[in-house]
Amino acid sequence: MIGLIQRVERARVRIEGQSCAAIDRGILVLVGFVREDRREQLPRFVERLINYRLFGDRSGRMNLSLRDVDGELLLVPQFTLAADTNSGNRPGFGPAASPAQGKELFDELCTVAGTAWHRSCFGRFGADMSVELVNDGPVTFWIEVPSGRDVSRGSGAASSAGA
Repeated sequence: MIGLIQRVERARVRIEGQSCAAIDRGILVLVGFVREDRREQLPRFVERLINYRLFGDRSGRMNLSLRDVDGELLLVPQFTLAADTNSGNRPGFGPAASPAQGKELFDELCTVAGTAWHRSCFGRFGADMSVELVNDGPVTFWIEVPSGRDVSRGSGAASSAGA
């Protein structure tokens, strides 16, 4: 399970010219699923998103989480995050979850996130979306929650993915 997290001043998702979700200060998370992903990973993924420290404290250090700043969460499905880009000039989508599996996981992710965080909103799986954002910093991170059996112990890997 992959999340590309962007700290934003504001973000909005439009479908067919109509706004379907919008947030002010918070995080926009583009979410991709691979074939091995299972619904048991979803609570850990949401927990990491809500508690990941990427907001500045009084000293300007990234010590505050979405929970600490009472920020907003916008989840947007993005199957291209699961692409294989290791060879050639065209991405391969073999590692990506099937559309049916991806929709099921994203819908469940929205349920888990909506229950865990009161300020959550969502894009729509399978829709042709336009995503607008003002990246704060910019601050962008890549987070993965492992798809192995023991997801309760794995903390996932995180690294900076943007300048």
